[in-house]
Amino acid sequence: MNYYNEIKNKIIDNEIYSRVKDYSKERHKVITYFEIGKLLNEAGSKYGDNIIDEYSKKLVIEVGKKYNRRTLFRMKQFYNMFNNEKVSTLWTQLTWSHLRLLFNLEIDSVNYYIQVVVDKHLSVRELEFKIKSNEYERIPIESRFKLMSNEKLKPNDLIPNPIMIKNSNNYKNISSSITKTNT
Repeated sequence: MNYYNEIKNKIIDNEIYSRVKDYSKERHKVITYFEIGKLLNEAGSKYGDNIIDEYSKKLVIEVGKKYNRRTLFRMKQFYNMFNNEKVSTLWTQLTWSHLRLLFNLEIDSVNYYIQVVVDKHLSVRELEFKIKSNEYERIPIESRFKLMSNEKLKPNDLIPNPIMIKNSNNYKNISSSITKTNT
């Protein structure tokens, strides 16, 4: 099997498809990137991890700049993360931009954020805010177990303390009287 030609053909097919079928191009892109990640993973196990560097140099010249080493590495990372059955299959409903935000998270939090994006139709920025604010990590452990076992949750399972204070002014103590620290 010539992995490079297979990857190149998938990329070219995806470029053509994305120009013709605008309504479903994002889903097609995600599935194509998953398939490319699988091919890169197989090629890497056969020819070594340096194969991404070799393929990216060729693809940048022959197909375009956006298929650089980092993008190919992300595709392989994407495949490695989602080829496991422990991860929700709802990932096919997310955009590539949504998925890239999830790459560095733990599997349990990935499943949580995927479910939230699908249920609430979150934009990339909204998802990014939820991740940066550690929404999943702030959920009590008992509620996380309920989420993993698909038990029905009550509002107080998810909101033990609804107040989140942003301390961007470098205040040492936050109370009814606020004292600013010297910096």
